[in-house]
Amino acid sequence: MKNYIAALAAVLLVSCAPSSLSPQQPNVSDTAPEKQANKLSELNFVEANFSNLPNWKSENFVNFAQAYKRSCNRILKKDSQSNFGKNIKFGKNQEWQIACRRFEQINTSDANDVRQFFETYFIPYQIDDGGDVDGLFTGYFEASLKGSRQRSDIYKYPLRARPDDLVMVDLGRFRDELKGQRIAGRVQNGRLSPYESHADINAGQLPASQDKPLVWVDSAIDAFFLQIQGSGIVTLDDGSIMRVGYAGQNGHPYYAVGRELIKQGALTKETVSMQSIRTWMEQNPDEAQSLMETNKSYVFFREIHGEGPLGAEGVALTPERSLAVDRTLVAYGVPVWLSTENPSNSSLRIDRLMVAQDTGGAIKGVVRGDYFWGYGERAEQMAGVMKSSGRYWFLLPKQL
Repeated sequence: MKNYIAALAAVLLVSCAPSSLSPQQPNVSDTAPEKQANKLSELNFVEANFSNLPNWKSENFVNFAQAYKRSCNRILKKDSQSNFGKNIKFGKNQEWQIACRRFEQINTSDANDVRQFFETYFIPYQIDDGGDVDGLFTGYFEASLKGSRQRSDIYKYPLRARPDDLVMVDLGRFRDELKGQRIAGRVQNGRLSPYESHADINAGQLPASQDKPLVWVDSAIDAFFLQIQGSGIVTLDDGSIMRVGYAGQNGHPYYAVGRELIKQGALTKETVSMQSIRTWMEQNPDEAQSLMETNKSYVFFREIHGEGPLGAEGVALTPERSLAVDRTLVAYGVPVWLSTENPSNSSLRIDRLMVAQDTGGAIKGVVRGDYFWGYGERAEQMAGVMKSSGRYWFLLPKQL
């Protein structure tokens, strides 16, 4: 519990985004504490029993099945002899593929069948960080905006497509000690140079050939918060729907504007939330843009066709079943039993089976997660206030 209390007391408002490509990816409610990523050796697996999982017998496993199927579809396409994740304790893909093939054979519309499947073929392990089992769980959602494919006096704030000259580099592919670190920029004279900052882009300093508005929206504040969430649905002026998702980031470090408002004395650690930040921006329109530009990070988008939003695993996220995790520690596709405080009432609990399907720049640490609430007013409200203490168990195939 000690790490959680220390983290919550130092809330510095960093967030994440649904993509494994960005070095600083915003997508939660801008309320999570900044924390250094832990080493793989600190991810401790403590074998448990299903009876140790709070309210395991009461779970509605039918609602979980769709999320797990989506991960299984991806897992079954991978090389069976490759490692399932960065930590060797997750084994190789073949063990997980065996489990997924067995899952295809059960009646997933029967909650008892799904529960018995996991009890038969999996073992739960409680995850701790040097003996500390409690951590911080925040929330994120799919944003809602109004827009048009054509600029007008109403729709004048662009969501930009990824520029052709943006180069994003995963440094971990070059050196093991740089795993989890990424940079981005533009190649000039054979060298990688920094890309334009958030303020530079707003000021029109992108080369004209690289400035490609994808859609225009009616609110600069909505556009900013979309960059924090990483994905959203734009209701267009002709009545049609456009789903957008993360496509790239300019390489500048993410800086949480909530931290800036605390520094200015406009908000406190106790009062800061996505909702209170938005309210401040709406009440101070002349200062809102300069506040947003204290975050030099800038996110580019793409139009998503079909199911969405897409998580970093490459599969569509399922509301209240998809969990964003620290990608340097946790493999995508792992079933996770989560037990955490309900953000609407801390005396209540959320006990449910989820799947690790996403990641983010602020999701750092052994016991740390971002809960995907879905789309709509309730999702936005719950995600905006979620700063919950919790713990989790990973379910691993018995073959391991």
